[in-house]
Amino acid sequence: MTFNPLKHVDPFGTIALPAILILTHAPFLFGYAKPVPVRFERLRNPRRDMVWVAAAGPGMNLLMATVAAFLLHMVGFLPTIAGQWMLANLVHAIELNVLLAVFNLIPLPPLDGGRVAVGVLPNALAAPLARLERYGIAIVIGVFFILPLIAARTGAHFDVFTKIIGGPTDAVIKAILSPPGIR
Repeated sequence: MTFNPLKHVDPFGTIALPAILILTHAPFLFGYAKPVPVRFERLRNPRRDMVWVAAAGPGMNLLMATVAAFLLHMVGFLPTIAGQWMLANLVHAIELNVLLAVFNLIPLPPLDGGRVAVGVLPNALAAPLARLERYGIAIVIGVFFILPLIAARTGAHFDVFTKIIGGPTDAVIKAILSPPGIR
């Protein structure tokens, strides 16, 4: 375990892919880092415990979004300019953390949702899904980013990202901003 962010730099995902997207004037920016290493031999029940390890990232994103939502109540106590700045940052923190949580819960390895799915599905379904791990990032990039770009160049509208990620993200944000009993 290290706090050194350079240890997580992936040459393609952290440097090359964002650079390509910037240079090609893509309408989005996307990147990724090396996954946090897990020492499976230290897990008592590797299959079950990997579900908890995988769920920790999206869980933390949701916790940070919830904390940001609670901090929204403090904005009114700040001077106007500082309050506006804090409000904008808290709103972005909520949106970004929920978006990351929802995206990472897509049930495709190596995303966290894929690891959770492999841990909870029966072996007959988990094994083929686990074998997709080496192709997972390419599938995600292709379906969510490359295909929509190609479709846009042909005049078609193919926004899979908004269809799959947008609805759940909006629902989670709404739930965080309006806790039970408060309507």
